[in-house]
Amino acid sequence: MCEALLGGLLAQGTTEGSKVLVSEPIEDRRRYLEQKFKVKTTQSNSEVVTSMGPSGVVVLAVKPQVAASALSGLSLTPEASPLFISIMAGVPIAKLESMGVKRVARTMPNTPALVGLGASAYVLGPGARQNDAATVERVMSAVGLAEKVADEKLLDAVTGLSGSGPAYVYMMIESMADGGVKNGLPRDVALRLAAQTVFGAAKMTLQGDKHPAQLRNAVESPGGHHHRRCGRMVRWVPEGSGALRREGSGGWVLERRCKRSSVSGWISRKAGEGCGCW
Repeated sequence: MCEALLGGLLAQGTTEGSKVLVSEPIEDRRRYLEQKFKVKTTQSNSEVVTSMGPSGVVVLAVKPQVAASALSGLSLTPEASPLFISIMAGVPIAKLESMGVKRVARTMPNTPALVGLGASAYVLGPGARQNDAATVERVMSAVGLAEKVADEKLLDAVTGLSGSGPAYVYMMIESMADGGVKNGLPRDVALRLAAQTVFGAAKMTLQGDKHPAQLRNAVESPGGHHHRRCGRMVRWVPEGSGALRREGSGGWVLERRCKRSSVSGWISRKAGEGCGCW
């Protein structure tokens, strides 16, 4: 993830290789990073921190289980500290502060950042400065979308939504491609069609001003092919309990929240059944 972020920052001109210092304990990796990105490297974490100064940025991209040892001996006031941007999963700001990191932003990126199409959210710690939000957004937007959230506890929701979200989408692509193969398409053709369909639909959602339900309705025609298929795929459940789940021994089912009814059950749009919240 850190390599993807570094590549994005350099490609977009957010920083220059001559201004980057990477701490890496493995010598072969240091040589690889120096050759690929034309950056300086070191095996000293403290050297990175002290060389940045208050105007610099340090990205914490170590495994959570080694964070304490990586930050051992660190003691900086918010005034003398560079801005730390943590991309470590499951390490709260309070824990980072106890390790000596006082001026920090915690982020939750996702794996599509590896191709420059990530979705991340961040929250600032109490020791962060007012203009640190703009810095975090410049850094994280180098590999995709960056959104600020008001409370750290909302990063749990972000983890479930966009952090883990790619796995749900891969599952959907896999299922769509499987359906194409079952109906005679070659596997590679079915996979490309499914993936491109998801990519295009996502782009229309992001670039347009229509709700996804409106975009979906534009694909449908009353009583048509898609209409019938949706009636079998969508399940209504009480509000607040919508989820993606496996139905019996069959495929995955997307459960939808119903705002009016406490009743859970299958509906058929063609037959006009259900509560009418569609």
